[in-house]
Amino acid sequence: MSPSPLALNITIATRESRLALWQAEHVKALLEGLGHHVTLLGMTTLGDQILDRSLSKVGGKGLFVKELELALEDGRADIAVHSLKDVPMDLPPGFALACVMEREDPRDAWVSPHCAGLADLPPNAVVGTSSLRRQVLLREALHQLQRDDVRIEPLRGNLDTRLRKLDEGQYHAIVLAAAGLKRLGLGARIRHTFEPAESLPAAGQGALGIEVRAHRTDLVDALAPLVHQPTWLRVAAERTVSRAMGGSCSMPLAAFADWMPDGNLLLDTAWGDPDGQQALVRASGHAQVHTLDDAEALGQRVATALRAAGAVPPAPPVGA
Repeated sequence: MSPSPLALNITIATRESRLALWQAEHVKALLEGLGHHVTLLGMTTLGDQILDRSLSKVGGKGLFVKELELALEDGRADIAVHSLKDVPMDLPPGFALACVMEREDPRDAWVSPHCAGLADLPPNAVVGTSSLRRQVLLREALHQLQRDDVRIEPLRGNLDTRLRKLDEGQYHAIVLAAAGLKRLGLGARIRHTFEPAESLPAAGQGALGIEVRAHRTDLVDALAPLVHQPTWLRVAAERTVSRAMGGSCSMPLAAFADWMPDGNLLLDTAWGDPDGQQALVRASGHAQVHTLDDAEALGQRVATALRAAGAVPPAPPVGA
């Protein structure tokens, strides 16, 4: 990346977890390499504070970004760095996704001190995850193994807190995003990495997104060298499915796009019934994708197929 002809003073709003700070420091180093002066504004979000309930019951993953958006709105910060899977499908008016960076490993990771995989779990084992998507995928896999004795329990907290709970024996195994473990140098904790066919990732998993106020074209220009367009097209297709299905944290939805050898973008999706009363529903599609509009058209088409196969978007909140 060549230095920017116009150096800016940029403040990054970030959560204060170790992973979020790593992500912000990573962007800071890249922007400083382009000649900009960058500082960090660490913040504790509501999503970090509420740890005794699942995200789907307290307002969804948007709880991790609202305080950061307030800092952008009142001028305390210029950009916010997010794990893209935590960013709501529709940003508030006046905000824009200015940059999607190259994706880290998008897969789910199995972490356990004693069990190499699902098949190795002892009787009545407990597996932890914070994700409804992972819950329904794990439930299906365990059912295929005839392991209905295994309990899947909620797991909240930042990455270090989740690992501590595992090490204390509260869980026999936990499922996390591989990207976060690798970014913090904890890849050795991964006993097994699920291929997408085993555990289809969440929309945007493994990618970083940078949010700005929509009118800040100077920041959009400054961030342009950090954009990884192949990743942006992939996650745009994924996020379109989630948006079309209601974009709710209370909806167990997986959406993962990847490039095929022939140059087409293949989009795989899966929807699960959170109450476990309906079998997992899957749909996929592929297309030549060159623009964000192409990616969103693919996402809309696959979302339509997913609904036709039996996936049911959640009812909107009362009064919405």
